This record gives sequence, structure tokens and C-alpha cells, in this order.
Amino acid sequence: MSRALDRRRLVAMLVKETRQIVRDPSTFLIAFVMPLLLLFLLGYAVNLDTPRTRIGISPQDDSAAAQSLASAYRASRWFSVAEVGDVATLGNDMARQRIRGIVVIPVDFGRNAARGGGTIQVITDGSSPNMAAFVAAYARGVYAIWAGQRAADRDPGGRAVPAIATVDRFWFNPALTSRYFLVPGSIAVVMTIIGTLLTALVVAREWERGTLEAIMATPLGMGEFIATKVIPYFLLGLGSMALCTLLAVTVFQVPLRGSPLALLAIAASFLFPALGQGLLISAATRNQFVASQVALLSAFLPTMLLSGFLFEIASMPAWVRPVTYLVPARYLIPQLQTVFVAGDDWSLFLPDMAVLIGFGLLFFALALRATRRRIA
Repeated sequence: MSRALDRRRLVAMLVKETRQIVRDPSTFLIAFVMPLLLLFLLGYAVNLDTPRTRIGISPQDDSAAAQSLASAYRASRWFSVAEVGDVATLGNDMARQRIRGIVVIPVDFGRNAARGGGTIQVITDGSSPNMAAFVAAYARGVYAIWAGQRAADRDPGGRAVPAIATVDRFWFNPALTSRYFLVPGSIAVVMTIIGTLLTALVVAREWERGTLEAIMATPLGMGEFIATKVIPYFLLGLGSMALCTLLAVTVFQVPLRGSPLALLAIAASFLFPALGQGLLISAATRNQFVASQVALLSAFLPTMLLSGFLFEIASMPAWVRPVTYLVPARYLIPQLQTVFVAGDDWSLFLPDMAVLIGFGLLFFALALRATRRRIA
């Protein structure tokens, strides 16, 4: 089999592969319909913005201070006071998940508040740790704001105001909208599945259809063979990325503060290892069903669990964190989040792109060896 690169032969095989893609509706379903479904599911189902949480208040004191504090909770943007009653009744409501927390105002609250003190009790549901932490933190925050305002009202001269105050500022995402970083992460998941799954079916399909024997009889070199299998799907992957970006900006209202050039470079650098991984799986399995399952298990699950998309890598066990360096999406998600909400930062992009290209070279080298071993 000739190893020389022949441009005419390469173009002919690219045309053949393109026609095969056009005749196969499943390719367009994977490249364009699946991204729509996944992006809508991940974009709307995964949401860390907590709405007004239903809580109960158990006022065991009828003083003016207790009533004022209860009113502060009712007026809070974070809480919706659903029930008022004794702790036992509210506890049953929390067990049935009708409410998410209980604020107990003790019997001596008014007397202690008049002396500048006063404490409350916040009861939360420990079976939902994240929600429990949210309710406890914001319940304490409402109380702190109420106590500070009450101290200021008692001391109009300002002596109760602390000399040093902190002012929080959140850059790039002032409203702390979780969609601004979840949607770019969802795009990374989509690109992982699309890039790996598309090529995972390529060589396996040739084996199943028996067309690989005909290719073996041609002077097509292995480099040309892999190029004809990768280039069309690379372009499809870029088209899928463009569709996801359009949806992110128009439907999910995520700002794109970076340049299209940076986004194109990021997408291209990630498609390189994704397509290489899919081609390696395809060459090693020879079966479309097995190839698709291996692609989903080796690409989708690590991207969801180990890339930092849903779970902070720093909070993972120490023995798991080194494994995350083997997941290509780990290097894609920070780039996408940066280019969308912050802008171009090539000092971040270039090292991660280099790692992704390194993954791609490794996957393509292994795919070339596996393919040569089987058809050369």
C-alpha cells in the first residue's frame, strides 16, 4: 500500500466520505439534533440559582423585637415564610419537605435584644446538605442585617457603625447567575459526546458493512485514510459548536465577551483529542454498538464527573484529583467559561490548548497503530 500523500486521491476519498455522511441521517442527528437536546436539558435542568426557599418560623416570644425579626424574614428575597407555629408542627412539615428550615425565636429574645444581645435557633434538614447549608447561611445573614439595622436605629449618631466595613464585588458575573458558567460547561459535555461518538462509529461501520476490504485494495495510505475519516467530522464538530454558541447567547442569554477567533481556536484544539479518541475506539472495537458504548463510558462520564463541570476538583478526594488531569474536558471547561464571561485570556488558553493537542497526538498515534495492525 502506497504511503505517499496524493492530493487527488485524498480529495476523492473526502468526497466519498462526505456523500456517505449526507446519505446517513444518523450523523446529522448526532451532530445537530443531539446537541440541541443535551444543551436544553443541561441548561435548564442543572441550575444552582436557588429561588425563594420556603421556611417556617416558630415565634416563642411576642415582643416587638421578635415581631420585627419575623417581618424581616418575610420581607427577605431569599425566603418565603410558609408556616408559623410550634417547632413540633413545623418539624413534621420539614419532614414532608413542605418547608426547608425552621427559625426559632426563643421566649427571652425581646429581653435580650433590648440589652443588645439575643440569639435565634435555625433548624435545617441534614438529609439535603447543600440546601441545609444555604438555609442556615442566609438565615444568619437576615438576622445579622436586622441586628445591624436595629443597632443603627438605637444609635443615630453612628457610634454603633463599625469603623471598617467590607463591600463585596463579583467580577464578570455580578448577579452570580449560575447559568453563566453551567452553559459553557454543558457545551463542553456536548462537544465531548459529539466529537468522540461521531468518529467512534466511522471505522467500525466500515468493518460491519464490509467496505474496509475494498479500501484495503486501494493504494490509500493510513495517513490519508485517517484524514478522510477525521476532516469531515471535524467540520461537523465546528458546526455543532457554532450551533451551541448561538443557543447559549440567544436562548440562555449567556454573554460572549471573548472573540470568535478565540472560541474557534478553543473548539479546534478540543476536537483534535475528541476525534482522536473516537477514532481509536472505532479502530479497536470494529462494532458500532460496542464503539458507541465505550465512547459514552470513556468520554461522557469522566466529563460529567471529573472535569470540574458539576463538582469542584479541589473538593474531590486526594487520590481522585490526579485522575482529572487525564480528562481532556478538564482543560476545555475553564477556557469556555473564560471566553464567555470574561473575554480573551491567551495566557490561560495557550497552555490548555497545548495539553489538548498533546492528547490529540497521542490518540491519533494509537489509532494509526491500531488501524495499521488490522488493515495494512
